[in-house]
Amino acid sequence: MSNFDHVYNRKETNSVKWDAVQQIYKESDLLPLWVADMDFKVHQPILDAMSEYIAQGILGYATTPDSLYESIQQWQKRKHNYIVEKEAILFNSGVVPSVALAIQAYTKPGDHVMINDPVYHPFAKVIKMNHREVVRSPLFEQDGKFMIDFDEMEQLLQKEQVKLFILCNPHNPGGRVWQKQELIRIGNLCKKHNVLVISDEIHQDLVFPPAAFTTFTNADPSFKDFSIILTAATKTFNLAGIKNSMIFIHDAALRKQFVTVQEMNQQSEINTLGLIGTEAAYNYGDEWLDELLVYLQGNIEAVAHFLSNDLPKVKMMKPEGTYLIWLDFSDLALSDKQLEKRLIEKGKIVMNTGISFGPSGSQHMRLNIACPRATLLEGLKRIKTAFEDL
Repeated sequence: MSNFDHVYNRKETNSVKWDAVQQIYKESDLLPLWVADMDFKVHQPILDAMSEYIAQGILGYATTPDSLYESIQQWQKRKHNYIVEKEAILFNSGVVPSVALAIQAYTKPGDHVMINDPVYHPFAKVIKMNHREVVRSPLFEQDGKFMIDFDEMEQLLQKEQVKLFILCNPHNPGGRVWQKQELIRIGNLCKKHNVLVISDEIHQDLVFPPAAFTTFTNADPSFKDFSIILTAATKTFNLAGIKNSMIFIHDAALRKQFVTVQEMNQQSEINTLGLIGTEAAYNYGDEWLDELLVYLQGNIEAVAHFLSNDLPKVKMMKPEGTYLIWLDFSDLALSDKQLEKRLIEKGKIVMNTGISFGPSGSQHMRLNIACPRATLLEGLKRIKTAFEDL
C-alpha cells in the first residue's frame, strides 16, 4: 500500500509549485495548492527503472525501444479499450508543446482556433503566441457540472470559419469527463464544418466511477480522419519533470504534416528518462493508480464536507476526473483582484485564479487536491480564514 498521507518537504527543491510562490508573491509562508502536480512520492518501480539506467553511468542519446511502444499500446487497450497502432504513436516533451506544433502544422497565421471557456489557460496563450485568433465557446453550468452549448458552438464554427478545435477531456479546470454522446456531437459538428480536433487527454487515467472516459477516436472510428490525440503518463504518475508525452495520429497525411513541423522545430528527440519512466509507469503502475484514485476521492469528499459545514457560500463543482476542483466564490461578491488578495494576504494560500482560464472563470479558483489530507485540510482552513470577516 502506498502512503499518500506522508508529508514531504518540497521547499528549496526548485519546485515550481512550492518555490515559485515566493518569487511571485514575495511571501515565504504561503501554502501552494495550485500548479497541477502531486505532493506524492513517485511509485517505487518507476524510480527503480530510472535509477538502474543512471547507475550504468553513461547518459547518451537513446533510441525508442519497441518495449515502450508495447507498454503504451497495452495500457491504452487495458485501461481505455483503445487500439493504437505503433506507427500512429509519436513523442514530444509535453502536451502544450504538441498543441503548439499542431497549430503550426494545421493552421496559418490569422486562422481561428476554438477553445471552451473556461479551459486550461496555456491553450489561449499558445494560440495567440502563434499569431492565430482565439474563438471561445463558453461552457455553462447545469446540475453542478459543465455542459457544452452545441448550438452556439456550431454558430461560432461557421461565423468564425474555425480551422481547429482544442478539446480538453477530462476537462481542466472543471473536472468534467465528456460522455460518449457529447463527443459524438462534437465530432460530427467538426466533421460537418471541416474542423480538425486536438483532444488533450492527459487526465484520461484520473477518472472516478461512475464517470467513464472515452478516447475521442473511440466515440466514432471516422473521427480518426481529422483528430490528434495528446496524452502522457506524466500527469497520472506525477512525472512532469521527465518531459515526455505521446501524440496519436491515425491518419497518415496528418501524421506526416505533424512530423514535418516537429522536425522543423527540432522537437523529435525525447528525454531518455522520459522514455524509461513512461514505460515503467505503464508496466507497473496499475495497483498504485487504483490506490491513488481512492485517496483522491477521499480528498474530494473532505472538501465537500468542509465547504458544506464551514464555508457554505463557496460552491464546488464535484469533479468526475482530474485532481482539480473548481470553486465558485461569486456569492462573496468580491472582484477577482479582491478574491486573490484575501487568499494571499489573509489566508496565506495560493490557488489558480479562475479568471486565468477565461472570462467566464471570473470569481472562481482552481484547487489542487493531490496532496496529503492533512495538507488539504490546512488549506481549507486557510480559505476559511481569508473570508471569516465577511
